[in-house]
Amino acid sequence: MKELTPIQKIERSIHKKFRREIWRKFVASVQQYELIETGDKIAVCISGGKDSMLMAKLMQQMHRHSNVPFELEFLVMNPGYNEINFQKVVANATSLEIPIQVFNSNIFDVVTKTDRSPCYLCARMRRGFLYSTAKQLGCNKIALGHHLSDVVETTLMSMLFGAQYQIMRPKLSSQNFAGMQLIRPMFCVEETAIHAWKRYNGLSFIQCACPLAENCNVFDASGGNSSRQTVKAMLAQLKKDHKDVEKSVFESIKKTLAAETPPKED
Repeated sequence: MKELTPIQKIERSIHKKFRREIWRKFVASVQQYELIETGDKIAVCISGGKDSMLMAKLMQQMHRHSNVPFELEFLVMNPGYNEINFQKVVANATSLEIPIQVFNSNIFDVVTKTDRSPCYLCARMRRGFLYSTAKQLGCNKIALGHHLSDVVETTLMSMLFGAQYQIMRPKLSSQNFAGMQLIRPMFCVEETAIHAWKRYNGLSFIQCACPLAENCNVFDASGGNSSRQTVKAMLAQLKKDHKDVEKSVFESIKKTLAAETPPKED
């Protein structure tokens, strides 16, 4: 039997080893929330971390095997990464055979010069650059690599620190970019499965590349004492006695989504 190449082994792991934990849940997200439709041209936005890189492979695999005709553009925005991080992103895309398009921005330079909500400003600027670049390429959707754990953590953060019940949704329509939508194809995929896939294939990705983060290593760092890290730690503690607590929160979010009409994005 012919030995598989490294990329064939990685792709095979998605469909075999992690079929139940990753592939089926990815397909379920796409189908349940109608994230991919005939004629779509989707900008797959890659930050260089494990989540967006796996999403890119999943979207690539779906494009190869789906009966629904759609197009993909794989975008990497360089907001000002140091050279080591940037080269790591490019090297990973090459080894994973993801045909990326790179465009530069000065986002890190801007946010490091402000003392007022730099993380919020960075997120807003990133989103704006991605939307505008995707639209220039003729795309009608951008895909982000948020997963189930992001959805749960963001919802809890909004409740605990923002006194509101604000859900990270699987699909949003943009008010600022007419005809554009944001989709989250890994909406139902747990972060533990993504970590397992990464370890199984011996992969290493950048995680904390923000110049404002003081407690991060170059690759696969945990990233500082943010509100999200507080919520992660809280969930980890709860899981010791209630292993399905994250799934329970997610199920409540899904019920909320099923009962209402998603709002447009600000």
